[in-house]
Order: sequence, then structure tokens, then C-alpha cells
Amino acid sequence: MGRRFISTVVCLLLLNAKAVAGWYHVENYEGFLGPSPIHFSIQTYDSLGSAPKVDGSYFYDAKQSPIALYGTVTGTKFVLCEISDDKEFYRIIVQGPRPAVDTTSCPFSLDLNGYAVTGSWSKGTDRYPVTLKKIASLDDTGEAKIDGTVEISFWAQTATDRFSGIYTNTSAGLCMEKMRVIKKSSRKVVQEITFADDDVCSAGMLMTTIYMNVEKWVERGKDVISVNFRGGGAGTAVDYVFNSRTRKYQRRK
Repeated sequence: MGRRFISTVVCLLLLNAKAVAGWYHVENYEGFLGPSPIHFSIQTYDSLGSAPKVDGSYFYDAKQSPIALYGTVTGTKFVLCEISDDKEFYRIIVQGPRPAVDTTSCPFSLDLNGYAVTGSWSKGTDRYPVTLKKIASLDDTGEAKIDGTVEISFWAQTATDRFSGIYTNTSAGLCMEKMRVIKKSSRKVVQEITFADDDVCSAGMLMTTIYMNVEKWVERGKDVISVNFRGGGAGTAVDYVFNSRTRKYQRRK
């Protein structure tokens, strides 16, 4: 999902969002989709006009490739669809479905019961049970609260790496303290990029879907990873480029 989307998404959210203390209400889960272990995260919104009321990100532990989700919530019932490609991403996430989210063919049908989620995933003739337990959450829509270790798996990824953010409640507020680079093949953290705890505390806090606070785009055949920061209207971004010699992502000057 490319960087070209972010400004449009921010503008749409600013137009639709309520005036609240913050923006993020996110819950993280782990469990099983059929026999397969997964990690699962959802962000819910009070009101977003014609935009989806739920966004999410999940990955199979064995594959480590984040899959973008969107859908609706009614009470404790969640219905979630998977984003399959950039065209669908632009149509659903950026433009926003009108007049409402079509969840007719969404594979996830889930019921939240306290700290547990049960339900099913179905596509075509395939149907599997889903069982999840909550492991962490963050909420800055009122007084900032964090429960457990909040690690957000961003939608951005490369062929070899995925990226996650560790969110903490610092002395300057709630924000992303560091970004992890996880090698898909080994499932190991191969790099951590830290962000200063200053008066702004804005890393990973741009007013957009939390899973878009790190983005990937390609320039001259090289992957560029952009970290979004709150501030300056549509926010700012810091770019990192993979250095083939050091095997690390380095900040681009």
C-alpha cells in the first residue's frame, strides 16, 4: 500500500472525525484460524461518516505477511473483509464505500465476549473456526490507556520484511516508541528503530488508520519505508532505505 494514499486518507478522516481527546482505540489478539496460529488487531471508531467503522490487520504466524481488514461492528458482532490488492485498498480505505460498507462476502464473522473472540472465517467452500484471546489494547480517545505490550503490525511490508510499532504511554503522551523490522523467513526481529520521547511524542500518531503509520513505496527499484508523525496538518514523514551492505534500514538524509 503506497505512500500516495496517506494525504487523502487524512483529509477524509479529519472531515468525519468527532472532536475527541485522541483518535485510537485498538485491541490486539492472538489465537487460531482453523489449525493456524494468527495475530489479529482491530481499530474501532465511534463515527466516520461513510467510511468503515472497523479497520484491522492480521497475519498467519507461519507467513508473517499482514493482511488489511475493514468492516462493521454491531454491538459485539464484527464482520470483516480482507483487502486483496491496491485497487481495492484505494476504493475502500481511501475513497470510502458509499453509502455503506458491503459486508456480504466478508470472510470473518466474529463475536467479542470480554477478552475472548469466537467466530468463523469462510471463503467459497472453505470454513474454519476462529478463536482469539485479547493480549493488549490502547485507547487515547479519553484518558490515555495502555494494557499489555501493544505491538501494531502495519500494513506496509516488503517481500522479506514486515514492520511493527511498539506503542507506549510515555511522559509526553501515548506514541510509538520504536519500530521493529521482522524477517518473515525467521520470524525474528532483525532491527529496532527508536524514536525520541520528546514534548511532541508524535511518532506513529498521525490521524489516520493506525496500521498506515508506516508505509512502503518504491523509488528507483529500492524499497522506501516511511514513518508518519503527527503535526503540521497532514503530518510529516521520515524515510528509511534498506542498505544492502549493512543489511539495515537507514534514515534517508
